[in-house]
Amino acid sequence: MYSFEYWTGNALLDITGTPAEIAQALFTAPFVVVSHGIQADPIFNYGNQQALTLWEFSWEEFTTLPSRKSAEEMVQQERDRLLAETTHKGYCHYSGVRISKTGQRFYIEDGIIWNVVDAENQKWGQAAVFSRYKFI
Repeated sequence: MYSFEYWTGNALLDITGTPAEIAQALFTAPFVVVSHGIQADPIFNYGNQQALTLWEFSWEEFTTLPSRKSAEEMVQQERDRLLAETTHKGYCHYSGVRISKTGQRFYIEDGIIWNVVDAENQKWGQAAVFSRYKFI
């Protein structure tokens, strides 16, 4: 949440409270939030309930999934380009097709990808948020 506001100037979620209360609010938010680490082949390390439902994964399955597997091979090049642009600029807007565990395809509209950084600007990964999508 810190990183989203750092890059965009907007709050991801308008909430105050304890870290546990904020984490619960993000997990149950009415939009999708996902993130992956900085591995050579990044693994998802977070997906809120909306993400788990959309991708049809349990928490355990989702947090062991390479994030590249959220997109079909034919759109991998565009996904890679977006992640590289985000690395360079800090954040970017995106739209694109992704695929669930059961093969359900959906088109994401008006998403935002951003670099997850700490207060010392050390990069910890990348995250994405969106609320608009349609099944195709």
